[in-house]
Amino acid sequence: MEPLLGLSLLVSFLLTIYTLPAWIKKCRQVGLLWEDMNKVDRVKKVAASGGIVVVFAFVLGVLSYIALKTFVIGGAGEIVNIFALLSVILILALVGFVDDMLGWTSKGLSIRFRLFLVLVASIPLVVINSGTKIVGLPFGVVDLGIYYALFFIPIGIVGATTTYNFLAGFNGLEAGQGIILLSFLSLVSYLTGSAWLSVIGLCMIVSLVVFYFYNRYPAQVFPGDVLTYSIGGLIAVMAIFGNFEKIAVFMFIPYIIETILKVGGKLEKQSFARVEADGSLGMPYQKIYGLTHLGVYILKKYKKKVYEKDVVCFIFTFQIIICLLALVLFRSALFS
Repeated sequence: MEPLLGLSLLVSFLLTIYTLPAWIKKCRQVGLLWEDMNKVDRVKKVAASGGIVVVFAFVLGVLSYIALKTFVIGGAGEIVNIFALLSVILILALVGFVDDMLGWTSKGLSIRFRLFLVLVASIPLVVINSGTKIVGLPFGVVDLGIYYALFFIPIGIVGATTTYNFLAGFNGLEAGQGIILLSFLSLVSYLTGSAWLSVIGLCMIVSLVVFYFYNRYPAQVFPGDVLTYSIGGLIAVMAIFGNFEKIAVFMFIPYIIETILKVGGKLEKQSFARVEADGSLGMPYQKIYGLTHLGVYILKKYKKKVYEKDVVCFIFTFQIIICLLALVLFRSALFS
């Protein structure tokens, strides 16, 4: 019966294929368009907040998985966890969509209010007391008890959601990173005995694959915060339910670096590059305030002309290397 679970992936995949072109068309009709910042021609022509389609397809794919487990396969022991997961993602998607509609150029939601709402999104996990409270630290094993749910879960959700949103602004970057990270976490989930989390992750991945082909250079649609918040939140929830927080934190090294660089710019410097007359990219600032800037800086050492696709590939390569290193460093936990 387990192969039937592939139907859940098919639901997410087909819904995205069918719905995303319609969303792009409607955005063009009503003028819900954003500027493509790393282009010479920066007129508003790219459909906004297409991530809402990915979240929609993901949720229905997961619900179809629940239906299959309930009515066909049996064994619905993780249903409460799945509904808590969906609640977190839907709250984050709503927060991200509101932020998108208010517009980043007008600063959208205030930072404090945004953090508060993301904190609220962690409540579904807190109220079901999810995760494993016993954690291994350098000085020994510690039972965090209720403090894990009250403090560490909200910190994890807020941290993953906000930092994932920092590394953005290039065609295909957010969606591609989501595919890489969630594919790795789905593998980790399977290897550590949480196969149901793998199915959840794959429902998002297949939808993101479709979205990527519309979002890659030259983009027809942008993800918006509605998608970046949802992906960041899903990464955190999978780590909490799967009890592989250490692996997830290591995997998030690019985002930790991005956060440090952004703080160096007082969270005011944008990730976008300076666009030259021929469409190539240059350094927007004298200093480096993000991995995209670092990508431009390093690539220009080896190439005369650096383009948006080059920077995106640079970051993808860095992320894949981090994931492969994680497989080596945590092999005892993954393959025991």
